[in-house]
Amino acid sequence: MSNKHPVIAVTGSSGAGTTTVKHAFHDIFRRLGVNPVIIEGDSFHRYNRVEMREAIARAAAEGKTISHFGPEGNDFGALETLFRTYGETGTGQMRYYVHDDAEAELRGSAPGTFTPWQSIPPGTDLLFYEGLHGGVKTPEHDVANYVDLLVGVVPVVNLEWIQKIHRDNAQRGYSAEAIVDTILRRMPDYINYITPQFSRTHINFQRVPLVDTSNPFIARDIPTPDESMVVIRFRDHKEENFPYLLQMIPGSFMSRKNTMVIPGSKMGYAMELILGPRIERLLEQRQHL
Repeated sequence: MSNKHPVIAVTGSSGAGTTTVKHAFHDIFRRLGVNPVIIEGDSFHRYNRVEMREAIARAAAEGKTISHFGPEGNDFGALETLFRTYGETGTGQMRYYVHDDAEAELRGSAPGTFTPWQSIPPGTDLLFYEGLHGGVKTPEHDVANYVDLLVGVVPVVNLEWIQKIHRDNAQRGYSAEAIVDTILRRMPDYINYITPQFSRTHINFQRVPLVDTSNPFIARDIPTPDESMVVIRFRDHKEENFPYLLQMIPGSFMSRKNTMVIPGSKMGYAMELILGPRIERLLEQRQHL
């Protein structure tokens, strides 16, 4: 934890509304005049795309599994070191994972590879991480320990599967059988390393569809935000001004003393209302120092 160089991490998985999250934080940073360093979770994968395929094949031949959800497929030590070092000094080592041709043109590296490691330039106000492991904890590494504001953004699991099935089929051309195999291969790591993070978050946003998703493997469409509600759980509910939030977000209500429910289309707006003041307080503490 650092008052001088705050670390903010958004941890979650596909289907939760990643684009909405990014826009909400970028709006907050712009409004507050924040100069963040943006860290992408994929940049801490242990292998590039070709190496990962080879590692998966080797593991399968040995009767084992490996996935991007677990420690075998990621360098948790490097991520922990970055968070700790940035909190102490305001700098650290970062790189990018290049997903496609558009990013390849921007980054100067081939799709499926990493850019070289580089030092974070001095003068940034905070570190903003968005990826799968912002709150991960293992016997060897405790990434969550160095995060000042940890936000979870996650869909219910059937919605997550629907999102993955549609994306992998439409964008990557994977067959239904291959997608199911991937889901099954990842499941142990999902249970052991992804899910526990959402008990460590300061605030958790969980998207819940209002349409039938009981069989995600035959769903024709991804539920839209208007067909969803978002359940927001606060770790320390005593710090929240719930009457104000309920007044500002139409259609919202309290389901428990620490849990607020809002329309899915209001998630970005709710994030700005809830997270903006928290980020502002982190910056005020930094300025006092």
